[in-house]
Amino acid sequence: MRIVKQPLFLLALAIASFIYFANIFQLQLPDWISFYVNDALCMPIVLSFCLLGVRVIKKNSELYLPVFPILLLTVFYAVFFEYYLPNWNPRYTADLIDVGLYALGSLVFYRFQKRLY
Repeated sequence: MRIVKQPLFLLALAIASFIYFANIFQLQLPDWISFYVNDALCMPIVLSFCLLGVRVIKKNSELYLPVFPILLLTVFYAVFFEYYLPNWNPRYTADLIDVGLYALGSLVFYRFQKRLY
């Protein structure tokens, strides 16, 4: 449970939530914040919750996510949000920069998960 108490995780969650609600309430933010910051924070937040879930299910707080599941989830998010959804819903836009930000976020999570959690 120390994952949900980690200050960097809480900060990432707070920033992502602020941007999400700012967009809902149509608060003006710079475009790079509105369009890209949450994409960079997405995978570390999602993977942290996945790591928490694995640890709770396995009842082992020493487990870490290996590279293959991280890669698989990153590819899933990239395909789903940058290919599938833009083809079915005009609200979504395909953007290769988002794919790079998902990958960067996953790399940061993989690199630092053992230090942080």
